[in-house]
Amino acid sequence: MIPTKDITPYVPVSPDEIIEDVRKVYELGITKVHIHARDPDTGEPTYKKEIYAEIIKGIREYAPDLVICVSLSGRTFRKFEERSEVLELDGPLKPDMGSLTLSSLNFNKIASINSPEMIQALAEKMLKASIVPELEAFDSGMINYAKYLINKKIILPPYYFNILLGNIACAQADLLHAGIMIRDLPENSYWSIAGIGNFQLMMNSVSIAIGGGVRVGLEDNIWFNKNRTILARNIDLIERIHTIASANGRKVMSSSNFRKIMKLEEGFGRYGRVENKT
Repeated sequence: MIPTKDITPYVPVSPDEIIEDVRKVYELGITKVHIHARDPDTGEPTYKKEIYAEIIKGIREYAPDLVICVSLSGRTFRKFEERSEVLELDGPLKPDMGSLTLSSLNFNKIASINSPEMIQALAEKMLKASIVPELEAFDSGMINYAKYLINKKIILPPYYFNILLGNIACAQADLLHAGIMIRDLPENSYWSIAGIGNFQLMMNSVSIAIGGGVRVGLEDNIWFNKNRTILARNIDLIERIHTIASANGRKVMSSSNFRKIMKLEEGFGRYGRVENKT
């Protein structure tokens, strides 16, 4: 949502750039991809389903099994019709997952507004479309709100959480915050840990060491080194994760395995959640 070509030349902006960036990391080995569409003319974030469709179509031409999650972010767009438009894609263009931030929060310079009504409306539209929420939790209160949605049967098991640590106004990137949030997850949950900025490598490493998943990429951190002298590419960050995972005796989960545990369709033309399967 934030990096532009002025900030780093390595951020993929056009559909062709995003498609090619995903191809490189797919060939190396990833489980799923979380994509943000940009307007091809301005480079600014866009909610337009036509642009998401172009990106998804291009990715699935070489990766028909890859799990694709689309952004429903409230950082730029505030109307339900805008944020949920991409959920209307169907058939071979249907996303498997959609991001669902579980409360409002402040970043350094901007707010991400997620009212209870908006969160529930997005969750209900995903439920109706058989698209699985990627639950984004920046603090323990957001995990508690996920349990509220579970009690209302707006989201169904199994659950997938991104635990994002190190944002200035949220849970910080340390072992205590990570442990409390993992402890608070509902039963039948799978999770990955992300670190914001300089905390990305540390929190990714912690998650690998304790058996979790990893969220990594330019959305959270554009630098390869802590001194911020080397700009990263997505492929650089993924290669490093493979090295750390190998040192810990862990393999990157295949999309097919992730589809099975999350009760997603098998890919290859069938996408989203297997209907009526709990």
